[in-house]
Amino acid sequence: MIFLKAFLVGGLICVLSQILLEKTKMLPGRIMVLLVCSGVALSFFGLFEPLKEFAGAGATVPLLGFGHVLMEGVKDAVDERGFIGLFIGGLTAGALGTSAALILGYLASLVFKPKARD
Repeated sequence: MIFLKAFLVGGLICVLSQILLEKTKMLPGRIMVLLVCSGVALSFFGLFEPLKEFAGAGATVPLLGFGHVLMEGVKDAVDERGFIGLFIGGLTAGALGTSAALILGYLASLVFKPKARD
């Protein structure tokens, strides 16, 4: 049942993103930013935790989860360091995932020898 819930919620997020992509003039980068900001908003209003409890990876793996991680990092840093936490909290919380994506992407490019598009 856990897998079904994750599949349905993650799939719904992807379907809504695809509808935005095809029915509006929004570019993929803007839709990605919208998803991250939606994760921040859901976290701010206390709605992300119940969604995460229900859907598990279906909520945390898409970009909504990244927005939640950034929001939690900022909230913790503000509690610890005050105003300056607004600027360092998101960077600290998101650094591991971003670094891993960059490093693994680079390693994949070494293995698979990407070619430039014409």
